[in-house]
Amino acid sequence: MERPLLDVSDVTLQYKTRDHLVTATYRVGFQVFTEDRYVVLGPSGCGKSTLLKAAGGYMSPTQGEIRLKGEVIRRPGPDRMMVFQEFDQLLPWKTVRENVMFPMLVSGKVPAPEAAERARSYIDKVSLTQCADQYPHTLSGGMKQRVAIARAMAMEPDILLMDEPFAALDALTRRKMQDELLELWDEIRFTMIFVTHSIAEAIKVGSRILLLSPHPGQVKAELNSVPRTGAEPDAARLLEERIHEMLFAEPVEAQLARA
Repeated sequence: MERPLLDVSDVTLQYKTRDHLVTATYRVGFQVFTEDRYVVLGPSGCGKSTLLKAAGGYMSPTQGEIRLKGEVIRRPGPDRMMVFQEFDQLLPWKTVRENVMFPMLVSGKVPAPEAAERARSYIDKVSLTQCADQYPHTLSGGMKQRVAIARAMAMEPDILLMDEPFAALDALTRRKMQDELLELWDEIRFTMIFVTHSIAEAIKVGSRILLLSPHPGQVKAELNSVPRTGAEPDAARLLEERIHEMLFAEPVEAQLARA
């Protein structure tokens, strides 16, 4: 059997606030394989982003472990690159080209000539070649997100971690960015984990979808998304209805208590 690229095993994640110890996820487990477009879907507060941070190595599980290529993740590394939803993730004093090159140069693992060539290639892949010498303040929100994706992809990581990257965009730009992400995946066939609270976005972007329950996040189901063939126009709608029922159906215990 194929070995998983990322293996999340029985992971409980907790963090401290000023007054409380918060359990974000409870005993979550799943596996991501090479070239997966793996979507983590659930309501706000279910630990989606916290789970992504743990996969990135920015926090450690209270229980369980996360392995990449069989090795336990203990810290951040260039084999996992993150794209956030905020537009201010770019360095404002650097051009598009310089922003894309920056992580490669800082890591010390990519020589400057190669970093420049990779930057040129990935800027072209996200259709920003004519903007390579512009600064972030001159770009739209969607363009800034394209730069962030190019910067992450230029590191050629084992897995791309995307934390609601299109949530702050308007509806039309968001749909266009989803299309462009899928076109980029068709070309490069990278592996990604994509966090969202939008059912429609999960179905469109993902090849596999993990459903998390409300706080604390627990696995409710794992589903295959609709194949991108266009052969079954009603399949996406039916899957969306099914996911909605699974996520938001009232538990039997609550129905009995209300009765």
